[in-house]
Amino acid sequence: MRLCGLVAILLVAVTGCTNAPDRAAVLQAALDKIVADQALESGARGVTASVITDQWTWSGAAGKDAVGTPLQPTTAMGVASITKTFVAAEVMLLVKAGKVDLDAPISTYVKNKLTANGATVRQHLSMTSGVPDYLGDDYARLDTVIKAAPTKHWTPEQALGYATAPVGPPGTFNYSNPSYVLLGLLIENVTGQPLATVLRRDLAAPAGLQHAAFQDAEKPQPPAAQDINPVCGPPDGYLPCRAIASLSAANAGLAADAPTIARWGAQLYFGHVLPPGLVAQMIAGDGRYGLGTMLFSRQFPPGLSYGHRGESSDHNSLLLVFPDRHLVVALLLAEGNKRVDDTMANFLTALQPLLT
Repeated sequence: MRLCGLVAILLVAVTGCTNAPDRAAVLQAALDKIVADQALESGARGVTASVITDQWTWSGAAGKDAVGTPLQPTTAMGVASITKTFVAAEVMLLVKAGKVDLDAPISTYVKNKLTANGATVRQHLSMTSGVPDYLGDDYARLDTVIKAAPTKHWTPEQALGYATAPVGPPGTFNYSNPSYVLLGLLIENVTGQPLATVLRRDLAAPAGLQHAAFQDAEKPQPPAAQDINPVCGPPDGYLPCRAIASLSAANAGLAADAPTIARWGAQLYFGHVLPPGLVAQMIAGDGRYGLGTMLFSRQFPPGLSYGHRGESSDHNSLLLVFPDRHLVVALLLAEGNKRVDDTMANFLTALQPLLT
């Protein structure tokens, strides 16, 4: 007899549970509509999704990737900033072990031009460090050098060298990818191990995330959605290519499939990876960001939710956890620059009547 539901998802693959045919049909139709609406900002050429509830689980796919290959529920895509939930969780594990002080300056652990303003580890996790995001001109310069060498491996220090915006005083919210590059360096400096090694050992392996790839130390496992990224050139086994995957390893380097992302949401936010007290700190706050966690308040139909969005020019993704409903939903779009929040809202409209 096969177990289903939230408890079972911690033991078996999300695709291993049997679902009522009408439920599967409704959710598949919702994915098919996303593909049918691909000309809209809320549509996409291809989509995968995974749902975990206390009573049942479901995963599905519709459409194709950028080169016309049909998607499967287990097709890996770049999930961009969902990576930040892993980095934040690892920092919290180091806090639990007494190796990191959340309220110590990050310069205690990382020496860099961007850590001289006294911002704490907690402030970097919460996007209130005063370290701005890369500027448009920074990204333009990065595109030029990536296009010249798309298979190059970048170090975190090399990536941070392209951050040119002046660092301000800590305390004001400002979404910052460089903050998470610095947090990745913190993890490496404190543990003495490469970031991917630590995330695999401490998080992915215990959580049973066999199809998560921490690029560029790891390559996505097939099947993987192909991209047509103008700066990357021919496919090189990474999403979208090794240069981009490595320079954004700590802030946006993860590649995974929808069942893996949903499973991670359940493992992390329902207290199977971290003690509940540390999870509570990650989801605390009445703004838009906790610690490595986006706070969505009641933006989506089932109610209060949190998780993270992943946005890139290649793929868009969204992980949502609804604690009051014990519901986790992961949605991955095989197309970038789409309004994934709107896509998710439409999918949840179809899902909500099935939640009993």
